[in-house]
Amino acid sequence: MKNKEITIRLIIMNFLQYAIWGAYLTSMGSYLVSVGLGAKIGIFYAMQGIVSIFMPAIIGIIADKYIQAQKVLSLCHGIAGLAMLAAGYYGMSAGAGVNFPVLFTLYSVSVAFYMPTIALSNSVAYSGLESHGLDTVKDFPPIRVFGTVGFICSMLFVNFMKAGGVQFQLSYNQFLTSGVLGIALCLYALTLPACPVKSEAGSSTSLVDVFGLRAFTLFKRKDMAIFFIFSMLLGVSLQITNGFANPFITHFRDIPEYANTWGAQNANALISLSQLSETLCILLIPFAMKFGIKRVMLIAMFAWVFRFGLFGAGNPGSGVWMFVLSCIVYGVAFDFFNISGSLFVNMKTGEEIRSSAQGLFMLMTNGIGATIGTLSAQAVVNHFVYNAAEPSWSTAWYIFAAYALIVGVSFMILFKDPGKARA
Repeated sequence: MKNKEITIRLIIMNFLQYAIWGAYLTSMGSYLVSVGLGAKIGIFYAMQGIVSIFMPAIIGIIADKYIQAQKVLSLCHGIAGLAMLAAGYYGMSAGAGVNFPVLFTLYSVSVAFYMPTIALSNSVAYSGLESHGLDTVKDFPPIRVFGTVGFICSMLFVNFMKAGGVQFQLSYNQFLTSGVLGIALCLYALTLPACPVKSEAGSSTSLVDVFGLRAFTLFKRKDMAIFFIFSMLLGVSLQITNGFANPFITHFRDIPEYANTWGAQNANALISLSQLSETLCILLIPFAMKFGIKRVMLIAMFAWVFRFGLFGAGNPGSGVWMFVLSCIVYGVAFDFFNISGSLFVNMKTGEEIRSSAQGLFMLMTNGIGATIGTLSAQAVVNHFVYNAAEPSWSTAWYIFAAYALIVGVSFMILFKDPGKARA
């Protein structure tokens, strides 16, 4: 009975955790285009990466050594939720005259405190499962899948909800939705089981331990060093479709042949098929991990090639099947990298650095990798779409696909599988 209770509580946590993100992550680009900030999309998404370079590590240190993780999770969501509500209120007040510095500042504060909660929520879940004698590899994925369910629910909500005849996915209301959900999780996190901190008397007081830098010693191990480097390189791909898929699909509204197609009118709902695929692929992870992290990561890398390539070849009319197939592939591309990578890090680290190690994984993927990726993608899109005499979204998507292919082949050659994961 206790095992069922902790499972339900962690399911609710994961649902809210990703519903917050889903309210704006895939649709913010279209809102920015609507207020004349299309050329700034990459900067907004890059900020998620920039803050992930240092915030998850700092917050992870606090949760490892000073304050229980569930309390830190609550605090972070409280600050992030209030800042996102402020961003939404500003968007409502400013209308079409949105000032970039003001909106960007409020948004930046929110994501600075939201991004660490991804690793924190994983640590809280792992701690809760292990304290009840459950297996993280087998029991976490079915819980994590409800995070994706929450993400999908938020996406569909902002797609179909309207205010003043305007879909939430095209307005500031997506920020208000995210902010309300953030405050809800801020309160709920305080009810979660206590997570231990590692500040026992007699523990090491070296500078490495005091500042939580022990996780970086993982780079001394060749297999982990290569794993983290390629996590960064693959992280480049993570936010590209989140930032540009919605504006890309929505731009077909301006092409008479596709203007009235369902896909062009409901970009977020179409993209939500990606998250639906994700929910199913999460359940495959316990089985896939038995074949070793290298095979799992390779599958993810080549899935990104198809994810981007199919977007380049498709359209919301006769080619909509390519968009649908791209969305199906996304589940493999995202889950087999993000979730399996997190589990791999969890299995390769001890309790004393677990939150810090998860923060390091976030730093390499959603931090350095995603920052480079979104800024580079913005440059590519600006060159081939926004600043081009003859815009070509297809060329941009094919360039992204080629990059993912190069990373996949390089990983295949350089990374040696350290051994199959435990069953």
